[in-house]
Amino acid sequence: MKSHVIVFPGSNCDRDVAVAIESISGSAPEMVWHKNTSIAESDLIVVPGGFSYGDYLRCGAIASTSPVINEVIKKAKAGVPVIGICNGFQILIETSLLDGALIRNNSLSFICKDIYIKPENTSSIFTKNNIVAKMPIAHNEGNYFASTDTIKKIKDHDQIAFKYCDINGVVSEESNPNGSLDNIAGILNDKKNVLGLMPHPERAVELSLGSDDGKHIFEGVLK
Repeated sequence: MKSHVIVFPGSNCDRDVAVAIESISGSAPEMVWHKNTSIAESDLIVVPGGFSYGDYLRCGAIASTSPVINEVIKKAKAGVPVIGICNGFQILIETSLLDGALIRNNSLSFICKDIYIKPENTSSIFTKNNIVAKMPIAHNEGNYFASTDTIKKIKDHDQIAFKYCDINGVVSEESNPNGSLDNIAGILNDKKNVLGLMPHPERAVELSLGSDDGKHIFEGVLK
């Protein structure tokens, strides 16, 4: 498996993703610095979490103008699987590869805890393992928001990847950690090869970390 992890100034989950991918696939990903202008042939590109450029201006906004992003967009449009995790999700939204916006949590505070999500779309390579998954979140701007027309579009095209739920898979206001519209935790592009999600699957690939549910997202690409 040939995979690539993009590295920005301020990324702090790039190594976590690399370790997770290697443990699952047996192959270490290539780390790609944000100033690179090309990415070799790839089976998976990951835009990791962290605080790229210190979250100045707006989360993901500066990173979305990095030289490597043009290549990420090109690869994504050619059908290469791309995953944006947390800040990576914010970056993919800033590039318009994904719809909507990620705004301040409704609590107006940083949230770091384990949550549960379940897939809404079970046909994409990322969501075929239809399980209620436990994994951590760690964000200040993870509140998914979109216009009424955009929400209708992503629902009509089956682009909601994951929703926040409880341990039994029940989606409710109580299981929504940040105020996201319709409990949305992750979305897909219309071709279903680009995934953005706020929870961190790379931090949930070993039981010693509290859960290995996150590995299913990466295994979907492998299969």
